[in-house]
Amino acid sequence: MSGHIAQDWEPVVIRKKGVAAGQRRDEKAVNEARRSGGPIETIKKFNAGSNKAATSTPGINTKKLDDETEELAHERVPTDLKKNIIQARTEKKLTQAQLAQLINEKPQVIQEYESGKAIPNQQIISKLERALGAKLRNKK
Repeated sequence: MSGHIAQDWEPVVIRKKGVAAGQRRDEKAVNEARRSGGPIETIKKFNAGSNKAATSTPGINTKKLDDETEELAHERVPTDLKKNIIQARTEKKLTQAQLAQLINEKPQVIQEYESGKAIPNQQIISKLERALGAKLRNKK
């Protein structure tokens, strides 16, 4: 390998694809074409740059929303489960933070369960039952 390897790099110029000089459509080019008597091709774009077409019928969706009667809400922790968690925790003389540490959850999770704001998760409820040694759920 006594020879020197030379690389032949040539510059590559990449340009955006645009309108050629002869096909300019700005106001100056149109005026030049008018003066010279050449052909002028102009296109009027309606609603260009606006979003008027998307909102041409505003009443349809609002009527559907007004007619909607179904109440959509997440399931919350039942009152009896909240009371059972609080009662079992106080019998064990644990704070919310200590109970959360026992089940490897954040203290906020225990707080949400006890206040009824949490969305019930069966895994967390079963962790609570094991940690507190009490049956928290009522059989349905």
